Amino acid sequence: MKNIIITGTSRGIGYEMALQFANAGHNVLAISRKTPQQLVDHKNIECLSVDLSEETQLDKVTHFLSTTWKNVDAIIHNAGSLVNKPFQELRQADFESVYKVNVFAVANLTRICIPYLKKGSHVVTISSMGGIQGSLKFAGLAAYSSSKGAVITLSELLAEEYKEQGISFNVLALGSVQTEMLEEAFPGYQAPIKAVEMADYIYNFTLTGNKYFNGKVLEVSSTNP
Repeated sequence: MKNIIITGTSRGIGYEMALQFANAGHNVLAISRKTPQQLVDHKNIECLSVDLSEETQLDKVTHFLSTTWKNVDAIIHNAGSLVNKPFQELRQADFESVYKVNVFAVANLTRICIPYLKKGSHVVTISSMGGIQGSLKFAGLAAYSSSKGAVITLSELLAEEYKEQGISFNVLALGSVQTEMLEEAFPGYQAPIKAVEMADYIYNFTLTGNKYFNGKVLEVSSTNP
């Protein structure tokens, strides 16, 4: 039984992952602004209502870890924010709102958890194919895709900085997955992978991927990107 932190659990991939880990007997700390009742009711899930764009709200996580778990086996940085606008319409506020969730929250939550991570712990950041250099890019996603590129570099750096402690950091760069966020950004588009299918892949990678990878970016996509 492992202690797993998952962000962005109100819907989509994060929601499915929280249930999968909990149903397998693991302890889950589900972090999202909204807390679905099915997660609240699960005996293996603790839900924290946190707005990841506000650094001070992460004090709730600090309090929980210091009083309840004492150690963390894995973190899955799954929460994401997306703005789809032509570049000339983007303002600094748009970039800031996306980066607060997609980059700053990843860094802040990781920093909070470092004292509770031990040898063999695995930090998995969910990025996007749009953040991979040389991949096909979509117009309108300047803020989103650049933020996903930023966390790739962050994960590579942390893998180097904490390799002596035996903490692994890896990135999964996902292609299109049929989620609510995808539908909101690209109405009518049908992705070939369902949220529950991608959740299953991430579940297995989180538990075993650090045996084979550290500081790596794995492209998980059946589409281009």
